[in-house]
Amino acid sequence: MTATLEGRALPETQPIANGSLHHLGPGILELIPDHPNEQARACIFSVGIHGNETAPIELLDTCLTKVMEERIALGAPVLMILGNLEAIHAGQRFITTNLNRLFRRDLTEAGKEPDRARELMTSVDDFRQRHGERSVLHYDLHTAIRDSRYPRFVVSPFADTPVEPAQWHWLTAADIQAVLHQHQHSWTFSHYTRHYHGGQAFTLELGRALPFGHNDLAPLAPMGDLLTALIEGREPRGADPSRMRFFRVEQEVMRHARDFRLCFADDTPNFTEFAPGTLLAEDAHAGETRVGDHSLGVVFPNADVEVGARAALLVKNEEPPEV
Repeated sequence: MTATLEGRALPETQPIANGSLHHLGPGILELIPDHPNEQARACIFSVGIHGNETAPIELLDTCLTKVMEERIALGAPVLMILGNLEAIHAGQRFITTNLNRLFRRDLTEAGKEPDRARELMTSVDDFRQRHGERSVLHYDLHTAIRDSRYPRFVVSPFADTPVEPAQWHWLTAADIQAVLHQHQHSWTFSHYTRHYHGGQAFTLELGRALPFGHNDLAPLAPMGDLLTALIEGREPRGADPSRMRFFRVEQEVMRHARDFRLCFADDTPNFTEFAPGTLLAEDAHAGETRVGDHSLGVVFPNADVEVGARAALLVKNEEPPEV
C-alpha cells in the first residue's frame, strides 16, 4: 500500500509465501492463498475511503507488510482496498463529494468520487464472484473527525442480512467499545456489501482522524489481531459482548438550507447525550430540530456538510443482543 501511495510501478501479479498477490487496479490488491483454510472467509478490508483518516491505512499496511515478510501465514482470500487515492494525497476528507455516500448500483452522478465508487463496487462484485463458495466479510476502517465517548465503535448497516453472533464476540475482543445500528439504507461502502451481497459488513471507527505519522497505533493492536486471524483464515479470539454499549439511530438531522447550524459546540464528542426538549439544529427550510420525550445522543455531527446531506445522527440506547 505504501508503494501505491508513492506512485511506484507494481507488477500485475507477484508470488508471496503461501499464495500470490494481484494488483487489480490503483489501490486495489487481492491476496489469494495456495491452500486456503476450510473455515476461511472471503475478506474485504477497505481504508482511506475518506482521505484524511490515516490510522487505518497504517494498520492495514502493517498487516500487508507482515504477509510479505512471512510473519502472517496467508490462509484466506483477501481484498485490500485503498479508497480515495487523490484525497489521501491531498490530506482531505474528499475532493468534490463524500465518497462514502455513493455506493449504490443506480448511481448516475459524474465526477472523481462517483467514478471511484463505481470502480470499487465492481471490485467487490468481482471478488464475490471469484469466491462465491465462501461467506464474505467486509470491514471498512475509518477514524472520526471528533472525539468520542467511545473512541472505537462500529456502525452496523441497515439490511435484511442479520449479524452473526460471532461478530459481536470478535469485535469485543478487538476492543470495540460501542455498536451503532443504522435505521435505514445509508449507501456507505460497508452497506453495499451487506445489502447487495448478503455479507457480514461493518464500518469501524478507530479513534480520531490525524495526519500520517501522528497516529498512536497501540490502542488498535487488538484490531490488528482480529485482522491477522482473518487473513490467516482461522477463528478469531472472542470476548463477552456485554462489555460493549449498543445504540440505534432514531433520527437523522439533515441540512436542507445554506442557512443551517447545529446548536451545540463544534467540539461536542460523539455519543454526547442531550435531554428532552433540547434545541439541536436550526435550518432555514426545515426549521428547528429538538430532542423529543426521551434523551438522545448525537453521533457524527458536522454542520459543514453539503446541502441535502446528513448533518448528524440522533441515537438511543439499546439492550445488547442475545448471543
